[in-house]
Amino acid sequence: MPDGRSAVFIDGQSLHHAAKSLNFEVDFKRLLGEFQRRGPIARAYFYTTVLENAEYSSVRPLLDWLEYNGFVVRTKPSKDYDDGEGRRRTKRSMGIELAVDAMEIAKYVDNIFLFSGDGDFRSLVEALQRRGVFVTVVSSLRTKPAPMIADELRRQADAFLELDDLKDAIARI
Repeated sequence: MPDGRSAVFIDGQSLHHAAKSLNFEVDFKRLLGEFQRRGPIARAYFYTTVLENAEYSSVRPLLDWLEYNGFVVRTKPSKDYDDGEGRRRTKRSMGIELAVDAMEIAKYVDNIFLFSGDGDFRSLVEALQRRGVFVTVVSSLRTKPAPMIADELRRQADAFLELDDLKDAIARI
């Protein structure tokens, strides 16, 4: 990993599910501290969807804490739709927002840590690399029943960090 400034991008849904599968909860203060030890952080982003019409969201206290403690928090309402077979589904993707922010900050950083296992981010990683950014993907191969990291995303990244190996440094105590 090159020296220089870094940015952290957290796909909230992906990180939550991976950590839960590995039997721990993320302490975001410890997570930020862990990555600040690796070099200066220009910006840390957190992305999640929230229920559109819920009066109270269980994720709201976390989002408030993240905003107060230096994270850029991006949210949007989750969308319900019909899957074409009469079933209601919920769309919970923040991929476009994350990709736009990553491309905008790419000229100001040398490294990006992407907390996601979503294979849809493979082309984003490739585009960031073309701009000279070193991309480390943080996810898990050890989750059960299947790895949380898409193989194509892991292969495209410059480096892969196993979330389970970070457990002692970032888990809520």
